[in-house]
Amino acid sequence: MQSVIKVASGAVAAALLFSCSSRDREKSTGYYDNETSIYQEKEKGKSGGTLNIVTPRDLTTIDLQRTAGPRNGWYGRLLFDSLVYLNEAGEITPWLAKSWAISPDGKTYTFYLRDDVSFSDGTKFDAEAVRVNFARIRDPKTKAAVTTSYIEPYLEGKAIDKYVFQATLSRPHTPFLKLLSLSIFGFYSPKQILEAPETIAEKPIGTGPFVLEKWTPQESVSFVRRPDYNWAPSYVKHEGPAYLDRVLVKIVPEIIVSSSSLLSGQFQMSVDAQAQLVNSVRNNKDFTFTSRVLKGNPLQAPVFNTSVAPFNDLIVRKAFVSALDREALVITKGFGTLRLKSDFLSEKTEYYDPTHGHDLKYDVNEANRLLDQAGWTGHDSEGYRTKNGKRLGAEVLTSSAATSNDLLPLIQSDVKKIGFDLKIIQLPALEYSARRSEGTYQALGSTSLHTSTADALYIFFHSSQVPTKERISVNTSRLSDPELDGYLDAARQTVDPAQLRVLYSNAQRRLVELVPAAPLYENTVFVAYNNKTLKGVTYDTTHDLPYLLTAWLSK
Repeated sequence: MQSVIKVASGAVAAALLFSCSSRDREKSTGYYDNETSIYQEKEKGKSGGTLNIVTPRDLTTIDLQRTAGPRNGWYGRLLFDSLVYLNEAGEITPWLAKSWAISPDGKTYTFYLRDDVSFSDGTKFDAEAVRVNFARIRDPKTKAAVTTSYIEPYLEGKAIDKYVFQATLSRPHTPFLKLLSLSIFGFYSPKQILEAPETIAEKPIGTGPFVLEKWTPQESVSFVRRPDYNWAPSYVKHEGPAYLDRVLVKIVPEIIVSSSSLLSGQFQMSVDAQAQLVNSVRNNKDFTFTSRVLKGNPLQAPVFNTSVAPFNDLIVRKAFVSALDREALVITKGFGTLRLKSDFLSEKTEYYDPTHGHDLKYDVNEANRLLDQAGWTGHDSEGYRTKNGKRLGAEVLTSSAATSNDLLPLIQSDVKKIGFDLKIIQLPALEYSARRSEGTYQALGSTSLHTSTADALYIFFHSSQVPTKERISVNTSRLSDPELDGYLDAARQTVDPAQLRVLYSNAQRRLVELVPAAPLYENTVFVAYNNKTLKGVTYDTTHDLPYLLTAWLSK
């Protein structure tokens, strides 16, 4: 059953008052990030102990091939390894693949694999294991929406020798290798895939430095060390197994509880912490706090269905975004820790062009002018705009798990000032997913995507990625623009960096012109840990999230 979220004007006013004081504080103190990037092990650590981590959100599944949640990367690095690894500059380096060769036409990739790797069930990692995993990802029954889209041109793979795997693509696909560095392309035991696929969602078997011990949904996840692990990517400069005996992750959504527990020493680390926790640790010398801006797409809210009224009108979309005081919204959400966004690609992503990042501005006068231009010149008794006797408005759908739920009421208040009636509809997860696939919505609450390349723009905005009942895709704006498609198609088949820079710049410019959603802030994960007890924390280069292989406890 659907419910309409109503917000009292007093609550909105209080939130906006807070945002003003927060904005003043941010200007005086600056952006908080008191740690330099660490991607390689600097010293050998001590073995033993249990690392206790607190996080506010649970996973929906541990079958990470099927989900592309932006915060799943650090879980993935506990359990799985990838064919390749990126260095700090984003260049491809070896991991489970010692080397590779690409055919002149860009359609055949040959990977020469390590011969000393095994899964935690004892199965050897080899070319057949790679083939079985790629086949599972591409199987429609797996419903691996994003991973399938990433490697869409993949046709088939074969083991041409025990440790030589060959992938055949239908066309050149320049992002292919870098995408394979994502943990969602980690490998599951082929024995599990073929003999017990039903167990993967709760206890996948990987080649990683830890083994999943137990997952209790909405409560905890625990991992134990693999004593025989010895195939970390050479770039990390770590040899042998992980130092930690065990990693215990507790799900604690209550900010006061998680904050006090971290400060008291019950937990040594918080990953994906709420922004409110920042106030507890950012000025405490015993804690290291970082804001990790993820590659891919920023958070956008709402996302417009560009195929139905009123958001099939570009002028209305532009007016809506112009009415949003996004700086106030972002400060309210992030307590001075988030970076405002006015475009559609993360600043950390290769080929990001900042040129277009100032085109979408907060300008209420311009918003009103645009709506007048679109013919919404009448006003009803409640002050909402009308045209031909119809009120200007839309429903935005959200689910209980959406990250934008606390922002939508503020957005609702902003657009009311220009006479737009935005109704917030909260739905059960299954109904939300069904309507998302069917396209029976005017707007959705929020979306973001973490990935390793600018191909994120293809996944999110190419017309081929519009969701259907048969295809679970992520172009929820249902955008279909031939000019944009042309840039993104060409980028997938272009090798020359100079040409790629032009193509992706054009795509970013075109998206700002089309306004398929309201970009708000960089997709950010907050990490905090006690630097007196937890040492050796490094960050995975692809996800820029903690890589606990190198972490160790001093006490």
